[in-house]
Amino acid sequence: MKKIISLILCMLFVVSAFSGCGNNKSPEDNTTNPTAESAAVRHVEMTFKNYGTVKIELYPNEAPITVENFIKLAESGFYDGIGLHRYVEDFVLQGGDPDGDGRGGSKDTIKGEFEINGVQNNIKHKRGVISMARTPVDYDSASSQFFICLNDMTASGLDRQYAAFGMITEGMDIIDKICSETPVSDSIPKDQQPVIETIKVID
Repeated sequence: MKKIISLILCMLFVVSAFSGCGNNKSPEDNTTNPTAESAAVRHVEMTFKNYGTVKIELYPNEAPITVENFIKLAESGFYDGIGLHRYVEDFVLQGGDPDGDGRGGSKDTIKGEFEINGVQNNIKHKRGVISMARTPVDYDSASSQFFICLNDMTASGLDRQYAAFGMITEGMDIIDKICSETPVSDSIPKDQQPVIETIKVID
């Protein structure tokens, strides 16, 4: 029954909104992303208040506009103090909205780098992958909101439709702990939102 519910939530996500905590398989157990060996890979560390730091690889070879936008926002301090406002169990954990209600974003929007928008992107949505949220009707509406995929099976339904641009390489256990202590909701109350302390660009 839980699997059926997860699949229904996945379909609702694809049809209606942006966003999406996971199975017990870590990203380290998954097949390495095909872009991970590229010299162009960028590295960032995302620190969550009271939880710890996760390490993330970004893949500009697959999503150059998205990676550039994310790094620009991180280096400007845009994400510092912003909460994770959406959690769909066994699907996604979403944040990056300065308004904290799922309706806000940064000043600029970017082109959606995914197949149905005419852009080749070989990154598959699976547990640990970072991807950009957008509105359901505008493929080029992504700005600052992103989501973390939590389950291989449910996340795969997002392939070709959302701009995956990175992957958590260390610290998925931290994401799992956050999920275990966060209410399932499309709009988590601000006083219950896990908070991003900072996103540091390493190289």
